[in-house]
Amino acid sequence: MIRKATYDDVPVLMEIFRKAREIMRRSGNMHQWNDSYPSEEIVRKDISSGHCYVLCEGGGVVAVMAFIPGPDPTYAEIYNGGWLSDEPYHVIHRIAVAEPGHNAAKTLLDWGFERAHSIRIDTHADNVIMHHVLSKYGFTHCGTIFLANGDPREAYQKDR
Repeated sequence: MIRKATYDDVPVLMEIFRKAREIMRRSGNMHQWNDSYPSEEIVRKDISSGHCYVLCEGGGVVAVMAFIPGPDPTYAEIYNGGWLSDEPYHVIHRIAVAEPGHNAAKTLLDWGFERAHSIRIDTHADNVIMHHVLSKYGFTHCGTIFLANGDPREAYQKDR
């Protein structure tokens, strides 16, 4: 079951993000999501805006994502490539799973494509796990975008 997150979910979500950072570090991704990202403030903002969704299994939350209607200002310019289309899209940010290997990310992506024709997502160049997930799911690498702080991210898009 996928549902909107509530403020009661915040402690579990913060633990999922902590575990995701550990998984990133073990896989060689040392620079994405510093120890304070995403902050509780960001998570609460995602919840208050109605964009934070959780995947529940076995009575608990096992994955989370921010599913946000575009346009996203960080996607306004793309370098070394181009977007697949200019049609309306949703963006997935802050996707994280408690334990990898259980198809939780695929389940969240499937849910997203039931609601949006086009999805854009970005990740750090060193996030080999997310690059694999996106490639396996059929996303196309479209180029590089830059976050508001200037950090580069590899950008992907998939249209149904």
